[in-house]
Order: sequence, then structure tokens, then C-alpha cells
Amino acid sequence: MTHCCSTGRGRTIVIAALAALLLAGAPAAQAQDLTPESAAAMKAAYLADMEVMREKYLGLADAFPQDLYTWRPMEGVRSVSEVLMLIASEGYGFAPMALGAPTALSREESQGLAEITDKAAVIDHVTRGFAYAQETIEAIDPATLTGSRSLFGRERTSPELMLFVAGDMHEHLGQLIAYARMNRIVPPWSR
Repeated sequence: MTHCCSTGRGRTIVIAALAALLLAGAPAAQAQDLTPESAAAMKAAYLADMEVMREKYLGLADAFPQDLYTWRPMEGVRSVSEVLMLIASEGYGFAPMALGAPTALSREESQGLAEITDKAAVIDHVTRGFAYAQETIEAIDPATLTGSRSLFGRERTSPELMLFVAGDMHEHLGQLIAYARMNRIVPPWSR
């Protein structure tokens, strides 16, 4: 199934929609002006973007051979498997938690994911992390997204939170794309 957001243009539309909703609600004090309907639209855009990222992360995870899962461009930066397991961790925790949903793993369990380097296990966790995020975010009542919540010591509106999380996940997608290019791996959607 092809999604409207599976192209760069589609992703730009989703990000622009989230940004427009953010600007419509700015500053944070106006977060209460969001309606459950606009919050539901934001949540749908957030989930659509997560689906695009899920497809791309899993495509790259499959494209990397097992022997490159521990590859890193230099010391001090994440390896291929570490980037993928970070994203699994964000699916299990950060993406839903930012919107008030429970996490699937404890902090210790989440940190332990970084040690996994087996390709099949990594792909399984990325798949399950995104599935958990989708399931828990879909269950969130949009009425609970009309206000703001504290994240990292700062009050943020739901649009700010969604852009923050999605931006972080897209940053790591770019990192993994760079790793692929450095290893002469063509991302599946570029073929």
C-alpha cells in the first residue's frame, strides 16, 4: 500500500501540517485553544509520519547485511544496530510517553536494547517498537492533547511535542541513510 507520505513531498506536507497547527496554537499559553478535533488531526498526522518512518527504518534495517550492524563511521558515534535500537526504544517509550501514554519498557530495559546487534532481533524490536507506539498513540483521547505537558523540564504543547519527537526520529533516519550511503547501500525507496 502506498501512503501519501512515502515521498519527500508527502513528508513535507505532514511536517507542514504539524507546523501550521503549532503556529496556530502558539504561544504555549494558547494550547488550551486547541479543540479535540484539531488535536485528533494532529495525532493522525503524527501517526502517518510514524508509519512513513517505520517503513524506511525497516527497509534500511533489511538492506544492511548482518556484518555491518556493528559498523560505525568512527569511534564515539552509534553503530548501525545502535541507531536502530535507539529508534526501537523511542517507539517503546519516547514517542508515546511525550503525549502522555505509558512506556512499554523500564528505563533499564530500554538502555539494554543498545547491546543487541543480531539483525533479526533488531528488526523484531524496531517492528514491535513502532507497533507499540502506534497502538498506544491511537488509544490517546484527543481531548487530552488540547493542553500542554512537561517534557525535559519545559511545558510544551502537543504540536511542539509531536514536532520534537518526530524531528528527533527523522534526524536518526538521516543518520542511518548516511551510514547506508557510506557503505554503498541504496535505500530501498531510492531504487
